[in-house]
Amino acid sequence: MATNSGKRARREKAEPTNIYRSNVAFKEVRPINYIQETYLQAIKDNDITFGVGSAGTGKTYVAGFYAASELYHKRVDSIILTRPNVETGRSLGFLPGTLEEKNAPYLQPFDDVFKKALGPGFYEYALKSKTINPQPLGFMRGMTFENCIVLADEMQNATKEEMKMILSRIGKNCKMIFSGDTEQSDIPDSGLEDATRRLQGIPGIEVVTFLDEDIVRSKMCKQIILAYRR
Repeated sequence: MATNSGKRARREKAEPTNIYRSNVAFKEVRPINYIQETYLQAIKDNDITFGVGSAGTGKTYVAGFYAASELYHKRVDSIILTRPNVETGRSLGFLPGTLEEKNAPYLQPFDDVFKKALGPGFYEYALKSKTINPQPLGFMRGMTFENCIVLADEMQNATKEEMKMILSRIGKNCKMIFSGDTEQSDIPDSGLEDATRRLQGIPGIEVVTFLDEDIVRSKMCKQIILAYRR
């Protein structure tokens, strides 16, 4: 397992971003169990964090609330959202609508988190101003991410080439948070599993593993997942 070096990397302070602020005080994320607390601390302490394991454990919730807090408090300029597009054969071109409309169905988990964290008004403005910016994974080649947080969800469906490509986009004052469940991979050779093995021991990278016992979505969700393990 990749581990934290024990020293938090110095980061350049991001320039403040002009963004609509809600009158309601921001509510910081509150982990509800030990593994969520461990995950949140790993995200704070590292440049790249992997949250790997069972569905319903709060991986997206914790990462999304943390990113929203950093944006709200102007510690980063933007949030980049992405995930693999396995369901459409890795091509968004034939779907109707704008690029944002094409990508929206794949970003629904973050959509719910940000509405709760930031409020609908803040969130809507952030999307329109691209302060919160959905980006298809396949369109990232050649980009450099600086002064931002990259949230990459469902990454068990990323290929090895896609994982290498997005990981190598990291620039100054950038955090990358990858989440996924290798048990739910729709491809034969998961790039997420490969990356967590390959990047072991690199300072600034940490892997947090969620187990079935960490499921918090509902008792029924936990029972269903356990039934499919048998």
